[in-house]
This record gives sequence, structure tokens and C-alpha cells, in this order.
Amino acid sequence: MTELNNPDNDDPFLVQYQPSELKIASEFLSTWLPFLSRDLCRDCTKTLSDRIRSLSVIVELKGEDKSGDSPKLNDKVELSNGNCCSDGNCENNSVGSLKEEDDTNSIVSWKDGTPGWSETPPMSEASTSGFHSERHLGMSWADMAQDDELAKEEKELEQQELNKREVNVNDSAGDLRITKVVGKPTTLAYEQSEYNRFVNVKRKKEFMCYEKVNGKLANILQGLELHMDIFSTAEQKRIVDHVYALKEKGKKGELKEQTYSAPQKWMRGKGRVTLQFGCCYNHVTDKNGNPPGIVQDEMVDPIPVLFKVIIRRLVRWHVIPPTCVPDSCIVNIYEEGDCIPPHIDNHDFVRPFCTVSFLSECNMLFGSHLKIVGVGDFDGPIAIPLPVGSALVLNGNAADVAKHCVPSVHKRRISITFRKMDEAKRPIGFIPDPGLQGIQPLPHELDKTRRLNSPKSEPYMKRRPFDKEGKMEGRRFAENGSQSEPDYTSQSRRPAAYQRRIKENIGRADG
Repeated sequence: MTELNNPDNDDPFLVQYQPSELKIASEFLSTWLPFLSRDLCRDCTKTLSDRIRSLSVIVELKGEDKSGDSPKLNDKVELSNGNCCSDGNCENNSVGSLKEEDDTNSIVSWKDGTPGWSETPPMSEASTSGFHSERHLGMSWADMAQDDELAKEEKELEQQELNKREVNVNDSAGDLRITKVVGKPTTLAYEQSEYNRFVNVKRKKEFMCYEKVNGKLANILQGLELHMDIFSTAEQKRIVDHVYALKEKGKKGELKEQTYSAPQKWMRGKGRVTLQFGCCYNHVTDKNGNPPGIVQDEMVDPIPVLFKVIIRRLVRWHVIPPTCVPDSCIVNIYEEGDCIPPHIDNHDFVRPFCTVSFLSECNMLFGSHLKIVGVGDFDGPIAIPLPVGSALVLNGNAADVAKHCVPSVHKRRISITFRKMDEAKRPIGFIPDPGLQGIQPLPHELDKTRRLNSPKSEPYMKRRPFDKEGKMEGRRFAENGSQSEPDYTSQSRRPAAYQRRIKENIGRADG
């Protein structure tokens, strides 16, 4: 058996990737095989197709492919008589023969590297949004094959909101016709794709930092969680581009007055631009005398559709509990040198709340007592790095005992903090968004849930006993629908000898 037909599970390159990513790679390369094999000779084309097939074999050997469907290679691939190996030495033309100085700016680097997107991507000066969209070395196959699922979800949510109810009024007759349009059901392929990404999210929930609080030693980071790999590279770019587009609308006065705020003159540590959606929030007492917290008589723009898609993902992927679905958010756009001073989030917002980070990594300091050393310079007992595309959840002591802050950032950064308002503190006239209702987390075992939700099979039904009249025996239901005890009649299934012993014992007791 050849090496290609008997792949090695311990291949140093493949061990860096999860089985779900290998499956994606196999499907991706199978689709692109006609292009990849163009101008290759017959032997090289066969070698390439065998190599792609070996990926699906590895997935099956690891027991991760429960669908039973292996990717099919394109049957229209022609085995050409190209001259790619005219020198008779395939090794000279193989990827493995690339030298360090060779060009590696291809769709993905073939050198061994840590899978996953770089946490601190280089910034592009020419980029209007500040996001560097160039592919990075070692990017995972999930990034390549599942680039922008947020775009699909955003379009679907927009369409659902438009199609909730179409009301057409006939002016002449005055008739009212309401047409309910039902959205398309989620396809099985998308469901499986989302599940593959969900199970590969990296989560850290055990943070510890002990300080004396009210005379007692306490873990001030209890309740802190960090979830990574929530967004692909393209999804991050989409979110960042959308934030900068909203910023431009704010500068042009196209958003409500309280939605967009920016300093009149940039000062180190005070240059952040903020965008508020869902509610207007004061960090300090404003000029009208409103105290810190939600301003109930001020209105801002509703949460954008793309941000609602993000919220739905955070709930479905077990980042935020379904009992605390956010109905407001604040966007912070940092320039180099900007910061957020030490604070505890106002209790007009319930716990937990969540902050997602984009553009560049930074540290968030925590401590029951944080010192202000200088402008944008703070000192505290512990710093938590926030990778690009990560979600930090604050609950318990991490939200209510420890203060947190962001020292001056070294690169441009964007953060979006999602919070649920206390119902008693909501703005006057606030209406909950229908697109954020009824969100349920994904099950941990997709296949098991499908089996539990599916109708019972015929063999299972036949295992239940029937009585002489052909009716199914078992528990009876009263007229009011309540369940009664099993009805054991004279035709009971208990053995006759057992019944005789019961009668004899009753007789002795009576005697």
C-alpha cells in the first residue's frame, strides 16, 4: 500500500490542524482541483488528487466525520500531458524544495507554522479602515473556506425583518392585506459548518488573582472568561469596515446626536470616538445634571443588523447566556495613545457583559485598586491580553469587585461592548428588538440532538406491548390529560404463581 493510500496521522504538518479543518481543506481543494492541476502532467495530477483524498481518509480515521459523505473530486479534471516534469525530476518542482528566500506570498504558506490568524497583524497605511486584509502565514483552513458567514447571516436577518409582515393597503377599497413571508430554513451544510467552528472555539475560564477585599482574601477574577477564534479574518474585516462606515456617518451628522461622540480636539488619552446603540449612557454627570448611567429621556440609533448577527453568534456559541441577551452596545474606536481609565461598569446594565476586540491586541488591567501613574499609564496586579477577534466576558467578581482599564494602546484598536439593560432603566419608549428574541445556544452534540428531536422510529413503537383488543398498553391518561398509574386488570402480565402467593399472604393476614 502506498504512502498516499495509507496516510500518517502523525504527519508534522497535518497535526497542527483539527479534523474539522482538514475536512474543510479536503472539500476546498477538491473543488479547486481543476485549476490546481492545470498544466500538470498525468502523474502529478494523480499524485495531487490522491493527496487530497488522503485528507478525508485521515478525518475518517480520527472518527470526526460523522456525515459519511467524503468530498468528491471533480470528475471533469483532464489528465493533461503537460511538461511540468519534463526534466524527469519531480522533486525539483515540489513545494518542499522551496528555499527560505523563495516567494511565499501565495494563498497560504506551506511552511510549518502555528495555525490561526496572527494576533497582531501589520497595519496598512493605505487602508481606509485601518484593517490589513492581506492573508497571513499559517492561516487556518477555516479562515479560507468559511470566510464570511456573518455576511450570509446579516442578509438573512435583514430579509427576515423586512418579511416579518408585509402590509398592503388598497386605497380605493380600503382593504388591508397581511402577507406573512416565511424565511428559508437553515441548510444542513451551513448548520454543520457552524457547528464545526463552534466546537473549535478556544475558551479560558480559570483566571485567578487574589487580593484582600473588605479584609478577606478573594479571587477578583472570578467570573472572567476569554473566548478566542470567534470570528474569521474576513469577518473581522467586515466588522471593522462597518464600524468605520458608521463613524463616517456620525461625522456627517447622519446618526442621532447622542449616537456619535468625538472629542473636539484630540488629546493623548482622550481621543476615543464612541458610538452608542440601543441606549444613551453617561460615564459622568452631564451638563444637564443627568447622573452616570442610562439616560432614559435620550434616544440613540438602534443596534445595526451586523451587530445583532454578532450578538446571535455570541449566544449560540455559548459566550453569553440566553438569559442575558444584550440589547445595547457601545463601540470604542482607539487611535494610538488612547486609553480607558479604571472603572466598574454601571449597574444599570446587568451581568454578564461582553467585549470583543479588533485590529490589534492590547492588555486589560484588573485590580480592586488600580493606580493612575500618568496620562494613559495605569498600574495593577494583573494584565489580561485580549487577542484580535476574541470575546472577554465579565461576570461575578471580575465585573463587580475588580476595576478594569485599558492603558494607552500602541496601535489602532476597536472594541465593541455588548450589554443588557436593567428593564427598569431602559429608555422611555424602548421596544425590545424582535431579531434578538428566542436565541438558543447550539447543542454540544449536534447528532445526538437531531436523534432526540426526531420522531420515534417504527421498531421502537413495536416494542411496546399490546393488549388482546389490539390497544397499546401502558400508562393511561385521564380526561383532564393527567397521567394515571398503569391499569393492571385481571389480564395482568404478572405470573400466576406470583398472584397465588399474594392471595395466600392476604388470607393469612386476614386470619
